[in-house]
Amino acid sequence: MTRLGLGLAALGRPSYINLGRGSDLPAERDEDVMERRCHAVLDAAYAAGIRYFDAARSYGLAEAFLGRWLHARQLSRTDATVGSKWGYTYTADWQPDARVHEVKDLSLETLERQIAETRAQLGERLALYQIHSATLDSGVLEDRRVLAKLARLADDGLVIGLTVSGPRQAETIRRAFEAAVDGVNPFRCVQATWNLLEPSAAPALDEAHRLGWGVIVKEGLANGRLASRSESCPTALRDVADRLDASADAVALAAVLAQPWADVVLSGAVTEAQLASNVQSLRVPLEPSHLSALGAITEPAGQYWTRRGQLPWT
Repeated sequence: MTRLGLGLAALGRPSYINLGRGSDLPAERDEDVMERRCHAVLDAAYAAGIRYFDAARSYGLAEAFLGRWLHARQLSRTDATVGSKWGYTYTADWQPDARVHEVKDLSLETLERQIAETRAQLGERLALYQIHSATLDSGVLEDRRVLAKLARLADDGLVIGLTVSGPRQAETIRRAFEAAVDGVNPFRCVQATWNLLEPSAAPALDEAHRLGWGVIVKEGLANGRLASRSESCPTALRDVADRLDASADAVALAAVLAQPWADVVLSGAVTEAQLASNVQSLRVPLEPSHLSALGAITEPAGQYWTRRGQLPWT
């Protein structure tokens, strides 16, 4: 695992909720166009030293794109670490303006179907398999059949994790600490949202890190709200970026990397230029005074997630 990873949520399907994505991609976004774009960004990421790649069943054709790229580049499980997720099914049928893009179902039946589908695309290269957006109300962390299946997958050599979203991320993570079947907790990794606008999961992520779990951070740029070009990019972030002669996105990701519990931070870049800017986060000399200034832009968790839920698919 490397400090930066590449998430394929915006590269495997024609629409996603990142701000500005409409101008990042051509109007024509058929499968061939998106696969070429995905492979170009994967190539740039690998050349930059990134070795963790994150997909999901619901990311359109992300697993297929990633699997074909790994095969074409002859990269094995020792050359790159691959993670994917189960629990959402892609339903948009490649229609950018689909009314519903994905449907959630965290049942054992979905897990058994989707692990087979994922392995068909990624084969033995799959190393990390995660519940896609576990929540308290889903009941998945108390589902003994699901937990038993995940434990068997762990026995087969997969690292098992969960991703979390929403204002109750911390509670869900702590519930996962207690999840067990026959005395075995299958989880060894958590992926959560943490960014300068929404840092509420930090204490629970620190606890996970102290327990020896891997911690992966997603949405470090708040779905584009913390990118330089975004009209909603906070003034305090722009000011710190100007003082450091860096891009806003590099500073925002550097703030995530500065968290002692953050093992891997995902880039959601859809162009090589965005990726190059994101990679600069590894070299941004953030100091405590910068982090203190950036702390002023934090939003209440409920407000943040309400706004995220209103972002358009483009």
